[in-house]
Amino acid sequence: MLVKIMFAGSGGQGVLTMGNILGNAAMYDDYNVTYLPAYGAAVRGGTANCTISISDEEIASPVASAPDFVVALNQPSAKTFGNRLESGGQLLYNSNLVPDMPFRGDIDVYPVPANDIAKKLGNIRSSNMVILGAFIKLTGVIKLEALAKSVQYLMGEKKKLAEVTIKAIQEGYDGFPFGK
Repeated sequence: MLVKIMFAGSGGQGVLTMGNILGNAAMYDDYNVTYLPAYGAAVRGGTANCTISISDEEIASPVASAPDFVVALNQPSAKTFGNRLESGGQLLYNSNLVPDMPFRGDIDVYPVPANDIAKKLGNIRSSNMVILGAFIKLTGVIKLEALAKSVQYLMGEKKKLAEVTIKAIQEGYDGFPFGK
């Protein structure tokens, strides 16, 4: 099994944090992982994306020119990286920030109203974690428990932030009918 995932959005949306949490969680589930972050010169507001490869075997290259999954947090990312998806791939996108979804007939597309859910939780900045939870529900690529463990480890002493993050992930996971 080799799964190639790309998270993409603007700097400041937590794209790289999503990748870091997922990659670390996959290691808790005993998978081999590569994590390749990329961001534009202007960190907040510029482009940001990361590629995570997860496999039960060694991974030859961290580069995924045609990923299996794309999670897009904004319109430019949905368009740019949605076009890079492997035929038969899956695209999740924040439907609050992507009003005009590019159409490709050879991929599956899943809108996630991540901002709306994050607002209900009282923290709009957690929309990235909401969509991460939806991604885990859709793909089943790792266990939800491993994701929570990863958050707790990476947040360290920031217990309150870890709680908010895990709650947002859980809401994203529970809030959607698709998935494993």
